[in-house]
Amino acid sequence: MLDTCAYIDVLQGRTPQGVDDLLQARIVNHSTVCLAELTHLFGRLDPAHPGTKGVLREIQHTIEDMPDHRLSSPSTMAMGEAGMLAGLVTRLSGSDPDNAPALLNDASLYLQALERGWIVVTRNLGDFDYLDQVLPAGRVLFYERA
Repeated sequence: MLDTCAYIDVLQGRTPQGVDDLLQARIVNHSTVCLAELTHLFGRLDPAHPGTKGVLREIQHTIEDMPDHRLSSPSTMAMGEAGMLAGLVTRLSGSDPDNAPALLNDASLYLQALERGWIVVTRNLGDFDYLDQVLPAGRVLFYERA
């Protein structure tokens, strides 16, 4: 399952070849958590900016390419536990409380993948490493941008 940063890196051509090869060879599952983060850009980006239209077109195509049977939501249990996990990481790591919504999304994604036996593909070492340290049961594949 891809973290939102992975979608963006793929669109920008900034993923390493190994990640590109993996995404071509494996089934990719998608989360409504990332869907919400991607669609957030439709409201957040300035429509007057000359690059906005092209960016939103690419995001739209990416969303349209997600097969319905590969798009799922975190369970009620995962969402409840995500709040606790994100709170623990915020407190134990001394993270900026202003980052709480993003960390909650990452915890939701982490727990959704854990429940389903999936691997999260991300370059977000900061949040996902802490999540994995507090709850070392999940599987995360980290990469660096090319």
